[in-house]
Amino acid sequence: MRKPLVAGNWKMHGSRAENANLVQTLLDLLKPEWSAEVMVCPPFVYLWETGRMLKDTDVALGAQSICAEAVGAFTGEVSGAMLRDVGCGYVLVGHSERRQLYGETDALVARKFVAAQAQGLLPVLCVGETLEEREAGRTTEVVARQLEAVLAVSGVGALAKAVIAYEPVWAIGTGRTASPEQAQDVHAMIRAKVAALDATIAASVRILYGGSVKASNARELFAMADIDGGLVGGASLKAEEFAQICAAAG
Repeated sequence: MRKPLVAGNWKMHGSRAENANLVQTLLDLLKPEWSAEVMVCPPFVYLWETGRMLKDTDVALGAQSICAEAVGAFTGEVSGAMLRDVGCGYVLVGHSERRQLYGETDALVARKFVAAQAQGLLPVLCVGETLEEREAGRTTEVVARQLEAVLAVSGVGALAKAVIAYEPVWAIGTGRTASPEQAQDVHAMIRAKVAALDATIAASVRILYGGSVKASNARELFAMADIDGGLVGGASLKAEEFAQICAAAG
């Protein structure tokens, strides 16, 4: 059985003091009987301090992005080795904001996926369509293309040490949420694409939903057969609500 994962993406929010309070409150609220794995992704500059607070706890540390290159003259970038050095176990690759705002292509996302695994990090591969693409009936085409770009470079075996997150761009930060049935349809399609290549990996890979997950909708979303947790944005900045989402995951 797949262990649920609830990942909090703090995006460009927080301060040292705010993060310390958020982490401590979250640790106080989490219950050992909950089955979900929990992971948080603070901004780069707060990774070290957050990681120190999470040491010897069951909460994992993740980064929001990674450089596709291992080392060199890439001002402003952060390598996989650096992320590993400060205690990261996970890293987001291909988040919709990176694709939409910073022009990250499918090819670049695939290289970042490879760079993450080269350093022993578990990449969380984000895929999803815009509102225009959904209304044009292109959801399957777009999501399959984004997934296949990584599979073409890494092979399906790489998904044994990765997570997939479906994040419909039209439901991020908009207050809109895909219905559980809409989300399940896409998750099932993703799993079927993987199963066509390797049924064992398809059965074990975790596929998270990442589109305005809140305490009020988490339980219904996570009840779907192919939704294995959430990639949570704004709600992860509120310790009480994030803890409720973790509880909803099991």
